[in-house]
Amino acid sequence: MAAEIHSRPQSRRPVLLSKVEGHQDAVSAALLIPKEDGVITAGEDRTIRVWLKRDSGQYWPSIYHTMASPCSAMAYHHDSRRIFVGQDNGAIMEFHISEDFNKMNFVKTYPAHQNRVSAITFCLASEWLISTGHDKCISWMCTRSGSMLGRHYFTSWASCLQYDHETQHAFVGDYSGQITLLKLEQSTCSVITTLKGHEGSITALWWDPVQRLLFSGASDHSIIMWDIGGRKGRTLLLQGHHDKVQAICYIQLTRQLVSCSADGGIAVWNMDISREEAPQWLESDSCQKCEQPFFWNIKQMWDTKTIGLRQHHCRKCGQAVCGKCSTKRSSYPIMGFEFQVRVCDSCFESIKDEDRTSLATFHEGKHNISHMSMDISRGLMVTCGSDRIVKIWDMTPVVGCSLATGFSSR
Repeated sequence: MAAEIHSRPQSRRPVLLSKVEGHQDAVSAALLIPKEDGVITAGEDRTIRVWLKRDSGQYWPSIYHTMASPCSAMAYHHDSRRIFVGQDNGAIMEFHISEDFNKMNFVKTYPAHQNRVSAITFCLASEWLISTGHDKCISWMCTRSGSMLGRHYFTSWASCLQYDHETQHAFVGDYSGQITLLKLEQSTCSVITTLKGHEGSITALWWDPVQRLLFSGASDHSIIMWDIGGRKGRTLLLQGHHDKVQAICYIQLTRQLVSCSADGGIAVWNMDISREEAPQWLESDSCQKCEQPFFWNIKQMWDTKTIGLRQHHCRKCGQAVCGKCSTKRSSYPIMGFEFQVRVCDSCFESIKDEDRTSLATFHEGKHNISHMSMDISRGLMVTCGSDRIVKIWDMTPVVGCSLATGFSSR
């Protein structure tokens, strides 16, 4: 597959290589098998399927396994060919896939959760299976013995998980919009900090251990980059999607972030530039431009015999302003605003045309995307969703390089 990908002309948009169809219900997870022309999928139709590319160019299932409950999450460790499948009933099942990818043998069942499993990570070094679920907890289990090592509970559904294998830190996003950073020990854990910035439930997380950056996507349509390793603890806001962000992947080599949303949007963000932090919204009882009172400021309204105004905020300076002082809209990509947002009139005047140049590219996946996975070494991406279709994409024209070919001109 790799040879035919790189011979294609650089169209500067994702190239759809294949569609894989056959699931009878939403596909909850899909991943590309490293160094193979194959895909593993798990679906709400209770099936795990391994698809291999035939000489005809079509993908056909070489393994078709039916589970006891709908499949909700999946993790695959290629070197040991171990696959872990989380289910709607809270159990995780481990299988071993044969070398020719034509057989899958059951290994053991882990009673990880009391409700739907939302995310799974396997750590070979410690032989830990770490998972989150709709029973509001993170659990970590020993894959040698199958026994539970520890659990930690949150106040709402735990929706996604990232894990730093070297330091044993786990990042857990939940439905309240909060991200919790935990340090896992053999049988206990400690809460390091909580990150609050989203206005909707956390739907996707990505941890880059090299630059120590955490990316979070949420149902508020936005992405936040948290600089965990930086002393200043910077946070950058990225707004370019028009529906909830369902999946993210950071490509450390090219400093690009790939994100997918529920409306089929695929975005590639340039993170290799100096971006500005969005300001904190300032609070005031009157417009910070014209000093007219806002509608709750009864004393000033009485004193000046004026009717109170609605409060808005300039996205560039963060000041509390009235509608008359913020009549303009502008994009401001360096602060993450890829589409037009409210700015005060004075900030609008300060924004030059070149400041509006987009720092991301946007593409249409043409299907509902609920999950995405990338094989960064080959520049390939797989997307799947509630439309039951799995799509395999060549992303090299957009991300500009693959590890196999090195950098190419963008």
